[in-house]
Amino acid sequence: MSEIERTEETPVMTTPQQPLGSGFGAASTAGEVIRGIDLTGRVAIVTGGYSGIGLETSRVLRAAGAEVVVPARDPERARAALGADGVEVRPMDLMDPGSVDAFADGFVASGRPLHILVNSAGIMATPQARDARGNEAQFATNHLGHFRLVSRLWPALVAARGARVVSVSSRGIRFSPVVFDDLHFERRAYEPFLAYGQSKTANALFAVELDRRGRAAGVRAFSVHPGMIVDTGLARHLPVEALRAAGAVDDEGRPVRDPARQLKTAEQGAATSVWCATSPRLAGLGGVYCENCDVSPLVTAGTEAAWYASGALPGVLPYAVDPRAAARLWEVSERLTADTG
Repeated sequence: MSEIERTEETPVMTTPQQPLGSGFGAASTAGEVIRGIDLTGRVAIVTGGYSGIGLETSRVLRAAGAEVVVPARDPERARAALGADGVEVRPMDLMDPGSVDAFADGFVASGRPLHILVNSAGIMATPQARDARGNEAQFATNHLGHFRLVSRLWPALVAARGARVVSVSSRGIRFSPVVFDDLHFERRAYEPFLAYGQSKTANALFAVELDRRGRAAGVRAFSVHPGMIVDTGLARHLPVEALRAAGAVDDEGRPVRDPARQLKTAEQGAATSVWCATSPRLAGLGGVYCENCDVSPLVTAGTEAAWYASGALPGVLPYAVDPRAAARLWEVSERLTADTG
């Protein structure tokens, strides 16, 4: 695998975890945050870029002039969803290391720089499963697959001389930190949302350490909470009763739209990813968790109870942006994705 530069620096946050006052908000759409930005000559890869917020991300980046590549486990379905937008579709399965390598190696061999990588693909609250190496499936798909992808694409990211990597995390971080002593539920009972929460916390920590390692090469990283978008297929494993109890769907099962409560459309859900990928306000910044098209505040001891109770207050839990946990996760991820021959 391509090795991302090691650094002996003491792990610290590279950018303060506090709002910038972006001028956008929870109801902003991807089209609104990218207005006036010309991506002609830029190349973007969007995993999961053919459904839900990933599809909207692909469409908006393409409309702004970017050359967009979408890796897909089901290329025919992806082409049907993307239509005639001029998006390039290539096969890739995040659960299959060989498939990730083939996609990334093919892209690097094309000689193109990679200016934007949006890691939007993911699974949520699935029944227990493992990949071929025994890694828990949500951790393997949501984190390890993307970790491997970034490592393989590293030469193209550096060649861009100013790249951004955006990892779609979630408020699901509230369900679990990364449990380093039992990542794959070998000694504890499997709970779908604990596994999902761990993988989303891993997405956020990945951005912290990737930004620390990559900034000298011009590669900056961000993680985002997109909001709750229930009609994207991500919630397919959740019973409608649970969605109704959460206020996400009405009595007839139709999605409720209320951005103030993080209940968003796909256009609103994609906005923070697009903002992180393209906003001039973030030039020279990175390693932060964002939501509602701004950097999130840090949840403190004084605000934690209200944050958990509301389900809508912006904020990120300290363990999801802890630089030391991020550095540890990187080392663990290198071992778990190492080629064994």
